[in-house]
Amino acid sequence: MPHLVAPSLLSANFLNLEKDIEMVNRSQADWFHLDVMDGVFVPNISFGLPIIEKIKKATIKPFDVHLMIIDPDRFVERFRKAGADIISVHAEACTHLHRSVYLIKNTGAKAGVVLNPHSPVSLLTEIINDTDMVLLMSVNPGFGGQKFIENTYAKVRDLKELILKKNSSATIEIDGGIDLNNAPLLVNEGVDILVAGNTVFASSNPEETIRLLKNF
Repeated sequence: MPHLVAPSLLSANFLNLEKDIEMVNRSQADWFHLDVMDGVFVPNISFGLPIIEKIKKATIKPFDVHLMIIDPDRFVERFRKAGADIISVHAEACTHLHRSVYLIKNTGAKAGVVLNPHSPVSLLTEIINDTDMVLLMSVNPGFGGQKFIENTYAKVRDLKELILKKNSSATIEIDGGIDLNNAPLLVNEGVDILVAGNTVFASSNPEETIRLLKNF
């Protein structure tokens, strides 16, 4: 399948968020990526349920919600009701990851599992056939605008190998430091979904940047 592009609203202009949402709606982007941070699991706070509920009313594309929070099980149903179509939780934040994945699936949302840069792909061996998507962080989570971690390429290859070995249908998403230079390399390695924040919203022509990320 052609790769997908999911602009991250964390990098949007919050003084004029509706304008940026309308741009993504018009663009060739496939999803909205929403980073939810609690100031505990990561050293930053972003936005929560009330904002997502409002954004949902102005959007026409699926919501890819990335929970960078402790004990995410408490909020899964509420994020689904707020409009999440895909909900991803960190392996590092879930004491019982299998239960968390099925809690998400039971709401009707697709379930993603996230790995931080230091976490090996081998952590997914027993869950890869249960999750719909794996999100590999290519920066340390918590802040936009960070430099892409080069080891991510090797990690994508390891993950793709695991998916094929286990005959899993999980897709691969990458988040952090994605730009027009590394995006084609990542897709060539097997990445299915590219999350792009600053590359899109700091661009002089964000809609054209999305088009370039979709077509190379």
